[in-house]
Amino acid sequence: MAAKDVLGRAGEDRAARYLEASGYVILDRNWRIRDGELDLVVARAGELVVVEVKTRRGDGFGHPFEAVDHRKQSRLWRLAIAWIAAHPDEAQGRRLRLDAVALTGPDPETAVLEHLEDLR
Repeated sequence: MAAKDVLGRAGEDRAARYLEASGYVILDRNWRIRDGELDLVVARAGELVVVEVKTRRGDGFGHPFEAVDHRKQSRLWRLAIAWIAAHPDEAQGRRLRLDAVALTGPDPETAVLEHLEDLR
């Protein structure tokens, strides 16, 4: 596994722990179809949340949230709809939301974690 992939996996692990500690239930991780992948699908109360996780060692390539541009958000919305179609029981009655979690720092365990709710 490439160093970038190891970093990304460690960031997703930390994001999942953070979300669980914040009261979310992890429904799916790294759900993949031909059109792409969802990092995390979580739920809390009446919400179904698709979470894009971006992990960077530093800000040399910009803030991690900058990578979740409108084109990426459009793809995530399409993937979220596909996830709902594949998991109708888990999605029923829940409002769909798109979030992003950014981790910035050399070690995902100690990196600065930011949670941006309800991307639009």
